[in-house]
Amino acid sequence: MRCLNGQNEAYGLVKPTCTFKPSGGALACIVNSEIGAVLAVMRRNVRWGVQYATDDEQMEHSLIKSFKELRKKIFSWQHEWHSVDPVVYLQPFLDVIKSDETGAPITGVALSSVYKILNLEILDLETVNVDVTLHLIVDAVTSCRFEVTDPASEEVVLMKIFQVLLACMKNRASINLNNHHVCSIINTCFRIVHQASSKSELLQRISRHTMHELIRCIFSRLPNVDNKQHILAEGSRSYPNTKVGVPAENQTFEDKQYDNGHNSAESDNNKLDGSSDVPAHTVAVKMGDKINDIEQGKATTPNGDSSMMDPYGVPCMVEILHFLCSLLNVMENVETHPRSNPIAYDEDVPLFALGLINSAIELGGASFESHPKLLSLIQDELFYNLVQFGLSMSPLILSTVCSIVLNLYHYLRAKLKLQLEAFISCVLLRILQSKYGASYQQQEVAMEALVDLCRQPTFVSEIFANYDCDISCSNVFEGLSNLLSKSAFPVNSPLSAMNTLSLDGLVALVQGMADRIGHDSTGLDEGEPELREYYPFWTLQYESHGEPRHWVPFIHRMKHIKRKLMIGVNHFNREPQKGLEFLQALYLLPDPLDPQSVAHFFRYTVGLDKAVVGDFLGSHDEFCIQVLHEFARTFNFQGLNLDAALRVFLETFRLPGESQKIMRVLEAFAESYYFQSPNIFADVDSALLLSYAMIMLNTDLHNAQVKKKMREEDFIRNNRSINGGNDLPREYLSEIYHSILDNEIRMVPEQAAGVAVMTRSHWIGLVHKARETAPFLVRDFGCHFDYDMFAILSGPSIAAISVVFDHAEQEDVLQSCIDGFLAIAQLSASYNNGELLNDLVVSLCKFTTLMHPSFVEESILDFGDDTKAKMATVTVFTIANRYGDYIHSGWRNIVDCILSLQKLGLLPDRLASDAADDLDSSPVLDRATLAATSSPASQVPATVPARKSSGIMGRFSLLLSLDTDEPAPQPTEEQLAARQRTLQTIQNCHIDSIFAESKFLQAESLAQLVHALILARGCSSKGNNYLEDEDTAIFCLELLIAITLNNRDRIMLLWQNVYEHIANIVQSTVMPCALVDKAVFGLLRICQRLLPYKENLTDELLKSLQLILKLDARVADAYCEQITQEVMHLVKANAMQIRSHMGWRTIVSLLSITARHPEASEVGFKTLSFIMSDGSYILPTNYILCLNAARQFAESRVGHVDRSVQSLDLMADSIACLVRWFQKTKEAVDEEAAIKMSQDILEMWMRLIQGLRKVCLDSREEVRNHAIVSLQRCLTGSDGIRIPNDLWLQCFDQVSFTLLDELLETAQQNSSKEYRSMEGSMILALKLLSKAFLQSLQEISQSTSFCQLWLRVLSCMDKYMKMRIRGKRSEKIHELVPELLKNTLLIMKSSGILVPSDPIGGDSFWQLTWLHLKNIAPSLELEVFPSEELEKLKEKKHVKPGCSPLPDGNILLPPNETTA
Repeated sequence: MRCLNGQNEAYGLVKPTCTFKPSGGALACIVNSEIGAVLAVMRRNVRWGVQYATDDEQMEHSLIKSFKELRKKIFSWQHEWHSVDPVVYLQPFLDVIKSDETGAPITGVALSSVYKILNLEILDLETVNVDVTLHLIVDAVTSCRFEVTDPASEEVVLMKIFQVLLACMKNRASINLNNHHVCSIINTCFRIVHQASSKSELLQRISRHTMHELIRCIFSRLPNVDNKQHILAEGSRSYPNTKVGVPAENQTFEDKQYDNGHNSAESDNNKLDGSSDVPAHTVAVKMGDKINDIEQGKATTPNGDSSMMDPYGVPCMVEILHFLCSLLNVMENVETHPRSNPIAYDEDVPLFALGLINSAIELGGASFESHPKLLSLIQDELFYNLVQFGLSMSPLILSTVCSIVLNLYHYLRAKLKLQLEAFISCVLLRILQSKYGASYQQQEVAMEALVDLCRQPTFVSEIFANYDCDISCSNVFEGLSNLLSKSAFPVNSPLSAMNTLSLDGLVALVQGMADRIGHDSTGLDEGEPELREYYPFWTLQYESHGEPRHWVPFIHRMKHIKRKLMIGVNHFNREPQKGLEFLQALYLLPDPLDPQSVAHFFRYTVGLDKAVVGDFLGSHDEFCIQVLHEFARTFNFQGLNLDAALRVFLETFRLPGESQKIMRVLEAFAESYYFQSPNIFADVDSALLLSYAMIMLNTDLHNAQVKKKMREEDFIRNNRSINGGNDLPREYLSEIYHSILDNEIRMVPEQAAGVAVMTRSHWIGLVHKARETAPFLVRDFGCHFDYDMFAILSGPSIAAISVVFDHAEQEDVLQSCIDGFLAIAQLSASYNNGELLNDLVVSLCKFTTLMHPSFVEESILDFGDDTKAKMATVTVFTIANRYGDYIHSGWRNIVDCILSLQKLGLLPDRLASDAADDLDSSPVLDRATLAATSSPASQVPATVPARKSSGIMGRFSLLLSLDTDEPAPQPTEEQLAARQRTLQTIQNCHIDSIFAESKFLQAESLAQLVHALILARGCSSKGNNYLEDEDTAIFCLELLIAITLNNRDRIMLLWQNVYEHIANIVQSTVMPCALVDKAVFGLLRICQRLLPYKENLTDELLKSLQLILKLDARVADAYCEQITQEVMHLVKANAMQIRSHMGWRTIVSLLSITARHPEASEVGFKTLSFIMSDGSYILPTNYILCLNAARQFAESRVGHVDRSVQSLDLMADSIACLVRWFQKTKEAVDEEAAIKMSQDILEMWMRLIQGLRKVCLDSREEVRNHAIVSLQRCLTGSDGIRIPNDLWLQCFDQVSFTLLDELLETAQQNSSKEYRSMEGSMILALKLLSKAFLQSLQEISQSTSFCQLWLRVLSCMDKYMKMRIRGKRSEKIHELVPELLKNTLLIMKSSGILVPSDPIGGDSFWQLTWLHLKNIAPSLELEVFPSEELEKLKEKKHVKPGCSPLPDGNILLPPNETTA
């Protein structure tokens, strides 16, 4: 209880700070003043004011005389005060205090004088005889006597007694007080506290406050107590003649007795023994007797009073703490008096005692651990009472108990392992399970205590490591987690304080784990070890707790064992034999079984059914009997009385009901007890007989059916001569009788639905077990066990926090839920628990309201005012940004939320474009620029729907518009404010970062995000129109493209899905629209961005462009020019990267289709020219493709004729590439590859001249003639290429002769308007034939088919000489043919090919030549071979008859050296 500061100061309970020590003269004045004050009060009394005279002699009272004598001396000590014994000037005051002749006013003034001297610190450690002085002050004040004249003055005296005693304890010299005096001070103050119960409220509060101050003052010295005092304290806990709460022999205190209106003081030494503010007739016996019992039962100390005379320390603290604990033992069935304190008695005394105990614990702290006697009191008596009072119906008592336990946990948990487990399990968890009848207030206090524990930095890790990983302890953490999760669920809305407290506990648990992530990354392997063989692990304790790499694996291994052991326990409880076999299969028991291992299993495993164990141990089977004896040997009974040992033994199983089984069990117990304590009994049978007698006594005393109870004498008489024929000591048997009478021996601990009821027998067993159990590990466990704890906590916590979040309305509760969600998300990501994170995301998305089917424009205003929805939305996207690596299926929900925002225009307009990383890539052509520079008619046709407005203002205008014919009203201030809040929320979500940072997502998560976007595009909501569906599809496609561009380094993870999605759009679209627009140009953009970086994917990317070739004709026509523009930029930027035939085929195919497109042909031709000009990018892989494309442009009538001419030049110029490549084949090392390459070049050359030959028939004169000239260039410009004879022959057959025939046929069948100037084209073709023949003459003259070729040339010339076009002969051709033939004959003559031959046979080359020429130009023979020259040639005759190849050594002149 607290008291007001003003009251404390008024009565001197708050000690003022003394800043100076008075000088000698000042001290004399002070003492003189106090003397005068006492004398003045005494003279006011009739007894002291009248002087009695006998024979004219005046006789003064000794008290007054002593003051007068002191007055004569004090002023003579001005310079000698430091050497004056304080007893001299204090003794008169002390005499007044002790005198029973003085009244309350006089005693009060004397006490004030002593208090003043103490308070001014006149006494200190350097003062002469200060120890005796303090002893005298304490003796005088604690034996204070006075007459009570009125209640007010009495209360003043009592308060001044508190002042003086507290001042003594706070004085610097108080260390000279001995244990005896400190106990006297506490005893006196406690008796005053008891007396104050019938007095004023002020005195009650001051007395209790002073007791707290005294306890704090005493126990604050515990950390500094010398070890010597600690040794003295070990002698005994009880000291004769100085029992706290019992008056000493010379201690008396006044009690009111009314006599003629005056109170007289008489001592009563037997009244106030440990009692409180309860009437004497009720409490004196109950409390006093209890303390007297404790005194009588604890014997005396061997050291007598010697330790009590030492400077105060541990002995008095032991006595005080024991007394405070004893106050908690006498609080049963006490009736309150009408004049007692209005606070209920069953609360008041325990609260007072518990408050003092709490003060002692707070000040003593961890020092209790250094003093075994104090520690033993805490471990046993104190903690048992805490457990009992923890189940009190008073919330106030429970709160105080929980505060004490929290302090004990903080300071002494290393020594209180099982005690803390018992308190949490038997008190807190029991109260919080409402089925046990606890009030709501009790549950709230218990939950507050539990949450306070959870907030301790190391509590969670410590209880998991010490309890959940210990096979002999219950799973405290698991029970705590389940309880918090269950308690957080609201039964009825709204939330109760219990729900929010449970939420705080859950959040504290998960946040504590989240805060520890990464703080100690030791890299320890925390995987569960597999047991491959049995080893005795039951009593293993790891001694070294230095490096975590040593003890962490040990604890993990024990948790793994315990987890499997609990499964085996369940099997054993159902079928013992199968349970043992199951444990053998898990290597938790040996195979074959041995009795010791099974005994250890029964002894140290938690969760076993006590009845099943009892039946097993009581069985007559030989193996079971062996197990029973081994089981009994596992107990340490040393130092225990027989009844205590039996209680400990029977706490571990249920004693069977059959007498034979009971006897077998008791035989094993007696044997074990006798061998551990042989000095008590003569033999084992003696222990057995008494044990059986104790069982019978327990049944007799505590069985309700037994009416006539056994008396003590009967019990002693029944056990005569059982100790080897002798009697056991009567006192020994009497003690056993009373122990069983007071505390029943429980055959099995009482349980209520799994929560043990803490009886005295159970507690004795627990304290005994605590001595043998593994020590409580106190250390910073870091995050070594957080994974296991999170696995237990995660699922229930998500469910509980979600339910609380659903029901909560207060913003602080919502924020706590959000903190819990984020912590769970962090832990899930840290432990790679994607499934849990997905569940969390799904749960949160429901709270955003964005996924609600009715989320429409009107919902914007509600969303802006919905705090819960906004917090959930920000949290969802925060999790997506921070822990997206571990989200898989949850992306579907996140994407749905994004689409809801997009449909309402709440996202930034450039979300998708901002999400794409364009900083490190080449600039992409702006579509707007393309649209401005292209023909307006060629852009998106009228059938393409326009994109709807997605801006927030547009949405609000749509929302607030009531009639299309009326102007839309302006938004109200509330609507604008809601909009602003909504926009701010969306901004805080950083949605763009999800896609911009997607390059950092793990592969699986990235694939799931892409899959979610693809699915979202195809799942349109019911009721949406076409435009809304298309808008959603476009948005998803834009995000897909952005993600693809940001993940170019791992494009293959996404490419298949992205490509299939775009292909689906392209192939399913039959009319131009915005969606296919985005798909086509998004695909082109991807290729432009990725080709420079992904050479290995060039073919795959370019292959995807074939989708454009599959566009519907109407769609392709609408976008042809823009597509070509993009292709041009792609080629210009990446031509060097394109190497494969397939890649070039795609590119060239896209260019080829533009040849006949009015708007796209120009751009397409520019792109082709870029590829073919100067042969920069012409490769063997794309040569034929480019030829075909160029031929298509040459044949195309779109555009000016110059473009066709330029196309022909591109084809003709490409011959240089063939020559260059052919030269390289000569340098090749690999002959086979060189041959293959040569063949390919010849094939390409043939395709070139064949392509040109096709253009030579073009109806346009310029194109046709230029094609013939280009063909001639290619035929005559192939010097660097070695063309074989058969290819030349093929060329003449398929190209030259065919061309001449087709020209002639075309000229004859078509009008001159269609084919103008065909004559000129034929002339060019004839010249082409002549030059080609001469160019190849050297090669083909060696061929056996040369004669046939020559004759065909002559036949062709003959045909042209005779031809008539529309009935007219061509004079130019008629003149040209003889000239061409003459030139050819001269070359053949000079080369030795054409020479006279023997006329025999008539079919020689010579003869056939002139035979044909006679029909064409008969005069050519004489012109080429004059008569004289001919005769000479005939004489030589070195040419064989017939058409044979030319002889070796003949050389043809180059064509440019011949004359026409």
